[in-house]
Amino acid sequence: MNRYGLVFISVLLLGGCATAPTQAPATSALPDTVPQEPVPLVPGEGVIVVPEPEPVKSGNPAVVALLDRARSDTGAGNRGAAGASLERGLRIEPRNAWLWHELAQLRLASGQYAQAVSLARKSISFAGGDRRLQALNWRVIGNARVAQGDSAGAEQAFKLAAEFGPVVPAEQPAAGLFGNP
Repeated sequence: MNRYGLVFISVLLLGGCATAPTQAPATSALPDTVPQEPVPLVPGEGVIVVPEPEPVKSGNPAVVALLDRARSDTGAGNRGAAGASLERGLRIEPRNAWLWHELAQLRLASGQYAQAVSLARKSISFAGGDRRLQALNWRVIGNARVAQGDSAGAEQAFKLAAEFGPVVPAEQPAAGLFGNP
């Protein structure tokens, strides 16, 4: 191997060590709070979901970016890609209660009621003392129970949600993560 070959290989190896400029951590531009109220259903009609677009409580920019991608995929009507992004975020932060909540809302909006209940319960298990998140998860469970025709289970879930107190003050605007008002 000649000198030029060694120089060329050295440049390639050193070029691989160069660092890219760093960017500020990704943040979500969505509002901090939006209420989710119980939705009465007429048997045989579709579920109307008013999900909570709470930014994930995470310092990990990769998780924030995945959540933002999930939100834009949902806005574009691609719930499968949104679910994949949330599941990937959960592989990074498996104990992130907000990610579990977001996935529960997505499953509820997709009509996967049993899975929505299961995911909301998982979020509750990781929520710790976050009463607001616990109330939001009980509302997801209540809405799923209504959609399943379980009025007694829905009533119990909504009662538990109320015990955790109001989700947000009344002056907050209503806008859902999944495009529902």
